[in-house]
Amino acid sequence: MSVQLPLTLRWPAHQRFEAFEVGDNGVAVDLLRRAASESTQVSLYLSGPSGSGRTHLLIATCSAAHAAGRSAQYLPLATLRANVDAAIRAFGGSALLAIDDVDAIAGDGPAEHALFDLYNRCRAEGASLLFTAKAPPAQVGVALPDLVSRLGACTQVVLKPLAELQRRGLVRARAAARGIELDEPVLDWLFAREKRDLGSLLGVLDRVDAASLAAQRRVTVPFLKRLLDPQTP
Repeated sequence: MSVQLPLTLRWPAHQRFEAFEVGDNGVAVDLLRRAASESTQVSLYLSGPSGSGRTHLLIATCSAAHAAGRSAQYLPLATLRANVDAAIRAFGGSALLAIDDVDAIAGDGPAEHALFDLYNRCRAEGASLLFTAKAPPAQVGVALPDLVSRLGACTQVVLKPLAELQRRGLVRARAAARGIELDEPVLDWLFAREKRDLGSLLGVLDRVDAASLAAQRRVTVPFLKRLLDPQTP
């Protein structure tokens, strides 16, 4: 069974549309904003690599739907550890349903059948459905042909990660909003040594923020080396 979190935790401020760097994903954002605010039934399938903003956009859509007075639920399949099929079957009953990381259940027969049944049930109830995965339906590894067919019938949107210059600018801006100055050598070191997807970089920024506050130190390359790569002489 999925755990119901307070709304403030389910829709955190840093995962709203206003906090999303659109880049080349304007069409996706427009479709999701409409799905959040309009009562017309839609089915969308967003694919894209890690760091392309899939989870951010799903949570942003649920938040916008709630703000518009519509019920919304979010199900992160990748975080479910047991009884996945039961959690999927218990999901539903809202105007908008967001199912993240469909690829996480690829090859799990009971979970695939549960998601197929959920799709059919929600379509019959008039609910809007949002799905995400790293790849399009035919390439995601789902074994149940009927589920692949249903997912393939959704409006398909491919998310494009930000270019490196855009990611550098965003990381610098997010750091500046926290009172942290990241100069070019610091950004060069981060982008050379850390994963370059945006989610990983912003996770590193959280660590840097906490450590710099605790140490009352300016963020420099030596400071980052001691924090993030302590084995380096």
